[in-house]
Amino acid sequence: MSTFMANPNTIERKWYVIDAADKPLGKTAVEAANILRGKHRPEFTPNVDCGEFVIIINADKAILTGKKLEQKFYYRHSGYIGGLKAESYKHLMATRPEFAMELAVKGMLPHNSLGAKSFNRLHVYAGPDHKHAAQKPIVLE
Repeated sequence: MSTFMANPNTIERKWYVIDAADKPLGKTAVEAANILRGKHRPEFTPNVDCGEFVIIINADKAILTGKKLEQKFYYRHSGYIGGLKAESYKHLMATRPEFAMELAVKGMLPHNSLGAKSFNRLHVYAGPDHKHAAQKPIVLE
């Protein structure tokens, strides 16, 4: 008997909603990354994009455990000498909680073209409302 290999043409994608309220940011990101990648499916194939669509709501209510709000930083560099910018997660979660969640999920996906395609299926919203009701998303507990 041969091993089943998924084909991108035969994959039927579903939509899932994850509520991040009062959950750790990292645990929510792991759950989203696994669904985006397709690891929850029995026909998962590592080299085929067989993931689903994910909607994360209430990203502003996600929590960071321990002292991460004060001690964890998001760094970016402009490319110029002395162009390093650092932003604490306390400020990041207050101003752009969607971006903080996207950073966490993006870091858990493969760093290649397959991960980039998977990341495009992620939709993050700070509040409880989203604009994807027409897709009839499945709510994950």
